[in-house]
Amino acid sequence: MLNRANLPASRWLFLVATISLLVALPVLSIFWLAFFPEKNIWPHLLDTVLLHYVSATLILAAGVGLATLVAGVGSAWLVTMCQFPGRRLFEWALLLPFAVPAYVIAYVYTDLLEYAGPLQKSLRVWFGWQTARDYWFPEIRSMGGAIAMLSLVLFPYVYMLARAAFIEQCGSIRAASRSLGCTPWQSFLRISLPMARPAIAVGLSLVLMETLNDFGTVDFFAVRTLSVGIYDTWLSRGNLGGAAQIACSTLIFVVLLITLERMGRARQKHFVQSPNSQRERYLLHGWRAGVALLFCGLLLVGGFIIPLLVLGGYALSNFSSYWNEDFLQIASNSLMLSMAAALVSVFLGILLAYGKRLQPKKSVQLLVGFSKLGYAMPGAVMAIGVLIPLAAFDNAVDNFLREHFDISMGLLLSGSIFAIIFAYTVRFLAVSTGAIESSLEKVTLSMDRAARSLGRNSWQTLWAVHLPLVRTGLLTGGLVVFVDCMKELPATLLLRPFGFDTLATYVYQFASDEMLERSALGALLIVLVGLIPVILLSRSIGWRRGEERTALAGSEVPAPS
Repeated sequence: MLNRANLPASRWLFLVATISLLVALPVLSIFWLAFFPEKNIWPHLLDTVLLHYVSATLILAAGVGLATLVAGVGSAWLVTMCQFPGRRLFEWALLLPFAVPAYVIAYVYTDLLEYAGPLQKSLRVWFGWQTARDYWFPEIRSMGGAIAMLSLVLFPYVYMLARAAFIEQCGSIRAASRSLGCTPWQSFLRISLPMARPAIAVGLSLVLMETLNDFGTVDFFAVRTLSVGIYDTWLSRGNLGGAAQIACSTLIFVVLLITLERMGRARQKHFVQSPNSQRERYLLHGWRAGVALLFCGLLLVGGFIIPLLVLGGYALSNFSSYWNEDFLQIASNSLMLSMAAALVSVFLGILLAYGKRLQPKKSVQLLVGFSKLGYAMPGAVMAIGVLIPLAAFDNAVDNFLREHFDISMGLLLSGSIFAIIFAYTVRFLAVSTGAIESSLEKVTLSMDRAARSLGRNSWQTLWAVHLPLVRTGLLTGGLVVFVDCMKELPATLLLRPFGFDTLATYVYQFASDEMLERSALGALLIVLVGLIPVILLSRSIGWRRGEERTALAGSEVPAPS
């Protein structure tokens, strides 16, 4: 065991356990308030709105899951296994919709497609229609519209993991299937898809968790999911206990998704390509190449290019009007909160990852794994879980001061910036910890032994040896947490102090009031900042693409008809 003399195992165990307890506190608080509320409204919820919230959530999750499955797996197969015009562009460009928050794309397409929008106006002029009764047009503010908007920005989760799985598959297996007379479609269904199923299951679980977390899109489209139910019950009806009870129902879905993800990933390590394996691409011609180009092109145009052009146009035309001191203050609020949460998350991630390295016991591993639970919690659920213990602390301090000193301190932590940073940290701690763990695994244990032989204790070794070696992981984890915090809407909306806005709440406020032009500048900034993790993801797969091109030189084959 490393550095046992310098830092006893109990101290690292205490550090890791403390951090894990902080992460667990919101979850435990939700269950406590749900089962011991001031007023039990479980029967009322069951008789009125809960089943509607659950059914709407299930329909939304099923629709988004199916759409992202088709879009993500289909595009990943085309760019990995087929050769067609634009393939190299789509390899990295299909990650760009990652940068667009779902609520932003919902506002953009509502502005374009509603009755008073430019598309329907043009149709009425072209065909001479006078009213909405003269023609049929799909309603964007509906369950179908919410499914479409979420799918356009969430399919990259499935695309990225499915493509990685297809890259790692052994080409000789598919070659054997072709020698047995399988067409490309049959080879895909019988060979490639079953082998990639574990990775696809992981991507799909991430999509469904993000769907559960969404608030801006479903609220704007009047789709009453569990996330909207939490917000309405808490703020509109003033019943925090009822909101906690709905949050418990949401956590049931989260636990189910985590279980399915674990089951889907159980056999993932069994399907790995040999280092010297070569893969042949199907060369698409004629209408097949056109269909592939159209399929990938629609995903890119619909999920990124159209929102970017619309927001960019509005932002440029109204730049002088809305780039003022108030907007700069809101932008600085977002930057301050996101940077603070990123720094705290990285610091705690270092302690967790390094504690796990020094004390690789099952108990420490379980605690580190438990500390990542917050990432699976929807933002609205996290907001309630954070508010309950902070409000209890504030009330205890206030009662003590009133009783002994006859003064009142009011709210110290709840409804403060601290509450938002705490929620961000708990929710995104898994991101920073995972990136740091991945980097630390590449540092050999001999480096620790060498530092110990030179008289360095564990903290000195961490500072002088490990931190310089894992700075890439630190930077990556911190940047991703920063971007996620910039986009986070539900937790910010529920926990922000009175009169305090971020870019996310600024965009939500004006876009919900049909003022997309006013919110466009803030939305565009969120999208541009969101490009940072997309660039990181593109660079991370760049080395694979270079190796792939070398291995595939002269290996393209025509697709059987």
